[in-house]
Amino acid sequence: MIKIKYFIQFILIIILFGLFKILGIKNSTKLSGLLFVLIGPFFRSKKIFEKNIIKVFPDINKIKKEEIYKNVWRSYGKIFSEYLFIKDFRFSENFQNNLIIKNQKILDEIKNSKEPVIFISGHFDNFELMAMHIEKSGINLAAIYRPLNNLFLNPVMENIRKKYICKKQIKKGISGTKQILKEYKNGASIALMIDQRVSEGIPANFFNHKALTTTIPAQFVKKFNTKIVPIYIERLENNRFSIEIFDAQKFSKNETVEMITNKLNNILEDMIKRNPNQWIWTHDRWK
Repeated sequence: MIKIKYFIQFILIIILFGLFKILGIKNSTKLSGLLFVLIGPFFRSKKIFEKNIIKVFPDINKIKKEEIYKNVWRSYGKIFSEYLFIKDFRFSENFQNNLIIKNQKILDEIKNSKEPVIFISGHFDNFELMAMHIEKSGINLAAIYRPLNNLFLNPVMENIRKKYICKKQIKKGISGTKQILKEYKNGASIALMIDQRVSEGIPANFFNHKALTTTIPAQFVKKFNTKIVPIYIERLENNRFSIEIFDAQKFSKNETVEMITNKLNNILEDMIKRNPNQWIWTHDRWK
């Protein structure tokens, strides 16, 4: 039964992708954003969003809360439609002009040094463009991703990611952790989202609440003295984006894995507070 459900979803998505191709990116993002605002709440409980937003902004009023809720779904919709145009963001000069890069020199220095680093970020709008730009800057990169549950759609998305976002894709999980180490030792930098709950993580501080958080960046700092480079993306108007690369974080030798992980979560907190409308509030982060 689940396979039939996934197949129907797959057919509908392929039809939508065909429509997006005809409409172009401007009209597609508007349509897809509206569709997700209308139907998104039927697929994921609003209770998770409510629980999460109150943890971070306990004094938020109802109007602001509803505004963020709608904008989150709108962002999901826009990201979804933009998968069809990732190729253009990578190769079309007109689309590349829609990416405003802050501190490109940091990426250039990483490229020239040939010293692998770990890039950290969260699922902001449109998060896929960060790994795409890092690799396009000439950096040997491997990106961690979570495969989709839909067995029909997942191969399509993996193909898009490998062809236009980042050639080296590592599946999230225990086997993926081994692959991360292998790629790193072969000179590849790692792009990693640290904002999702991971069962093998530790309960670290995140907005003054404990949340299971990956320790991979902290472990690499302790074992290899790896540089951790935060990166952030924000959607602007008219399908334009700002990507900001931060200086490598500095840690003292006596800092523990827990202390480093908490510091990285603090960086993520600052990113989320910049624009709460563009973070994945519907993920059960504090479960």
